[in-house]
Amino acid sequence: MTESKPSFLTRLMLAWRILTDAEFSANVATMRKIGIPAPSEPRPVEPKPAPAMLKEIPPESALQMLGLLQQEGRLIDFLQEDVSAFSDADIGGAARVVHEGCRKALHQYFTIEAVRDEQEGARITLQKGFDASAIRLTGNVMGQAPFTGTLAHRGWRTVEVKLPKIAKGHDVNVIAPAELEL
Repeated sequence: MTESKPSFLTRLMLAWRILTDAEFSANVATMRKIGIPAPSEPRPVEPKPAPAMLKEIPPESALQMLGLLQQEGRLIDFLQEDVSAFSDADIGGAARVVHEGCRKALHQYFTIEAVRDEQEGARITLQKGFDASAIRLTGNVMGQAPFTGTLAHRGWRTVEVKLPKIAKGHDVNVIAPAELEL
C-alpha cells in the first residue's frame, strides 16, 4: 500500500504547528527519537500483540453466594419484586431488612478491605507502575503516570473467602428452593 504525500498546504500547516506549539513539536521530536519513521522512510513490520487470554470461571461459587444472600437477606425476592407500586417508606423498610441480612452473609463468608486507605475526596498521586486492576482512572485521562486526582471511591478487595462446602450432587443453580407448606 503506497501512501500519498501530503500537499504543500498540509506540509505548511504542519510546519506552522511545529513552530508555534511547543508540546506538539516535542511530541514530533520524541517520535523521531524513538524511531517512528517519517512517511517517506520504510516502516518496519511490527508483530501484532497477542490477544488477551480470558480465563473462564465456573459459576458455582457465584451461584452459591447468590443463594446465601437470598437465604440471609432475601435479596432475590427483593430484586425480583416490582416495587413501582410501593411507597418509598415501604421500599426503605424492606431495603433495611435486605441490607441487614446481606451484610450478615457478606461478613460471614468474606473478609473485605478497602483498596485505598485515604478518605474519599482526598487528593492522591499515582506513580508509574500503579496497579491498574485495583485503581480505575476516570475523567480526562491523558498521558502517563504520575497521575494526580481526587479519590472518588476507595474500592474494595477480598482478602479471604470462607464459603461453606457443598454436598456432592447439590444443584447450585437452585438459589432458593420452592417452599411447600403442609
